[in-house]
Amino acid sequence: MKNKYVIIVAGGHGSRMQSSLPKQFMLLAGKPLLMHTLNAFLLAGVEIILVLPKDHFSTWSDLCQQYNFQTPIQLVAGGETRYHSVKNGLAMVKETASTDTPATNHQYSYVAVHDAARPFISPSGIQSAFDQAVQYGSFVPALPLTESLRHITDAGNQAVDRANYRSIQTPQIFPTAALKTAYNKPYQPSFTDDASVYEAAGHSIHLGQGWQENIKITTPKDLAWAEYCLKQDY
Repeated sequence: MKNKYVIIVAGGHGSRMQSSLPKQFMLLAGKPLLMHTLNAFLLAGVEIILVLPKDHFSTWSDLCQQYNFQTPIQLVAGGETRYHSVKNGLAMVKETASTDTPATNHQYSYVAVHDAARPFISPSGIQSAFDQAVQYGSFVPALPLTESLRHITDAGNQAVDRANYRSIQTPQIFPTAALKTAYNKPYQPSFTDDASVYEAAGHSIHLGQGWQENIKITTPKDLAWAEYCLKQDY
C-alpha cells in the first residue's frame, strides 16, 4: 500500500508526570520516549508528521543532536487543543483521491493519528492497522473492558454491562481526504479523539483489535512499568 502517513501528536507538558520536562522527552531505556514511538513508524515505512508545541521545537532539536536522531520528519506547531493540533498536521498530508473513492483502492492516501506517549506500537501492528483501514474504510483499535463499569447520573449511579463498551487506543487510521473534510467542522468538546470527529461527519467507524501492550504513558508509574517491560522484552 502506498501513501501512508502518520500524525504523531506530542503535546504533553509533564504535569501528571510530576516533571517540568514534557513526558515525550523523558528517557525510556536510555533515549527519549518519543523516539521509540517514531522508530516504530519509520520501520513500518510510514511518512511522519510530528506535531509539537512551538516552544518545544528547540528542545526537540537539541535531543535529536544529542541522540543522533537524524531521520527527516515534518515538524508542525501544535494548536490550542488536540483537535487543532491534528488539524495543523493534516494540512501537511497529501491527498491522492476524493472522498468518494472506494475504500478498497490501494492508491488511496491514508493517514493515521497516534499518541506520542504510546511507544509500544509495533511495525507489524502498524502495517496490520493500515491494511484493515484499506479493507474496511477506517481502523480504530479497541480493547474489551476487564473491570466493572458504572454509569454516573444525577440520581446516583448504576451498573452497566461492560460487554457493550470498549477502550479505545491509537493509531486511528482514515482516508486522508475524508478526515480532512471531517476536520473542517467547528471544534466541539465531544471531539476526544479522531474517531469522534470522523463519526460526526457522518462516517462509520471500524473497530479493530487493539493491543494490550499499547499502553499510554501518563504517570511516573506508567514510565516505570514501560522500563520494566522493555527489560523483559515485552
